[in-house]
Amino acid sequence: MAAVTDRRTALVTGATAGIGAAFARELAAEGHELVLVARNGDRLAALAAELPVPVEVLPADLATAAGRDAVAARLADPARPVDLLVNNAGRSLNRSFLRSTVELEEELLRLNVNAVMRLTLAALPAMVERGRGDVVNVSSVSGFAAMMPGSTYPATKAWVTNFSESQAQLVRGQGVRVMALCPGYTRTEFHDRAGIDTTHMPSWLWLDARAVARAGLRDLRRGRMVSVPGWKYKLAVFGIRHAPRGLLQRVSRDARGRIGHEER
Repeated sequence: MAAVTDRRTALVTGATAGIGAAFARELAAEGHELVLVARNGDRLAALAAELPVPVEVLPADLATAAGRDAVAARLADPARPVDLLVNNAGRSLNRSFLRSTVELEEELLRLNVNAVMRLTLAALPAMVERGRGDVVNVSSVSGFAAMMPGSTYPATKAWVTNFSESQAQLVRGQGVRVMALCPGYTRTEFHDRAGIDTTHMPSWLWLDARAVARAGLRDLRRGRMVSVPGWKYKLAVFGIRHAPRGLLQRVSRDARGRIGHEER
């Protein structure tokens, strides 16, 4: 992948592991300066130390108002423009809605939905004014249908994909691109942190985080509004979009976790 000719800045959330870290490494290899956001300052500093470009670390918990405010302020700073925003931070809940709590569900929405909206809104106006800029919102193949009975995670990702497509249409033609990146199962810390057992999953279903980041950047630069990395997941999404609802419901009845709970 060719390096950029002028130094630009990318801000990546959820940057210390998985797809976020893969984006950070890929963009650093292209020559971008970076602003890396995650909850753990020590892990941010360790990642920054290994990258061959200037890196600003911004510890923030995007499930909190203070964390969202801090990152939004950085994105809106006219003296330090951000050319690419990667909204990667997110989480899942490994429990049925019937066994969940209001606190857990609201935290899920604050991180997976509210933070994506808030940071995109902080970044887009300045990008449109400059006539250039990109936003990648990491979504999920699970957001294309209710494939995990009782889980609210796919609903948050359906919102991210729909929101991203809508904003992409709004700013197209103004030098700004917005894209939803919808991976399938990807080798990261995501499942372990959520307490999701993936030992039963066949190895051929898994994607590599660096390959996902590269596919996302490639599709962004091709002007795509939605990117689904990997041919097997492209086929899965085609099937989800075109199969009768009754068939999808029968397939998903005992398949919790087989199509979703994947990224980061």
